[in-house]
Formats: sequence, structure tokens, C-alpha cells
Amino acid sequence: MLDHTDMLILDELSKNSRLTMKELGEKVHLTGPAVSTRVAKLEDSGVIEGYTVKVNQVKLGCPIHAFITIFTQSTYHQPYLAFIKTEEQHIIHNYKISGEGCYLLECRFPSNEVLNHFLTALNEHANYKLSIVIDK
Repeated sequence: MLDHTDMLILDELSKNSRLTMKELGEKVHLTGPAVSTRVAKLEDSGVIEGYTVKVNQVKLGCPIHAFITIFTQSTYHQPYLAFIKTEEQHIIHNYKISGEGCYLLECRFPSNEVLNHFLTALNEHANYKLSIVIDK
């Protein structure tokens, strides 16, 4: 069971996971060693699964942000899944979903030309519905 201090630790780490244990301790009113012990317990229990880096995809040259709802033509999804593995450079997430569609792809593309090439190749394995992100 998480207490209030654990929740504060998670909140601070979600804002900036690069904090030193000393800095984190100051923010949650604990010593560096005490907060380090708590973070280790949160990691060991699986509450903290990992630390990530948020990358600005636009600055990396991928300004087109797309969500693609996938409709497979059969219950055998292996051809689609194999195709997705070959296109990992464009895919942020591939969610298996319920409701409308079988999967939801979140992707980034450097140009409409690359997006069109991706969709043409994808159409050999599944049908799709494309949504382009205009603004967050």
C-alpha cells in the first residue's frame, strides 16, 4: 500500500526522473538515503517500471503525428504484426484494442510521402482509418 510520501515521490519523479536522491528527498522532506530506500522499494514492487526520455519528434524531423485504426481482414494477425516489426522507426505504440478496429497505431512520419508509402504497404496486410493530429 502506498502512503502519501510514496505518492509525492512518484509525482516528483514523473515530473523529472533525473532528480538526484538528495534533490528528491528535499522535495518530499526526507533524507537522500531514506528516499533512495523508498524508490528502491517502489522499483522492486513494480510500481516504478522504468524511466524514460521524452523526445521531441518534431525537432527530430518527424512532424506528422498520426493515429491509425487497424482493421485486420481475418483473425490471423501475424502478417500485420510481422509488417509492423519492419516499420518500427515510425511506430510509437501499437495497441491491441477492443471496439472499433483491432489495433491502434500511434506513429510519426517525416513527410506525407513517407506516410503514404507506409499506408500503401500497410494496406497489403490490413485496412485502416487514418487520423492526423493537428494540435495537442
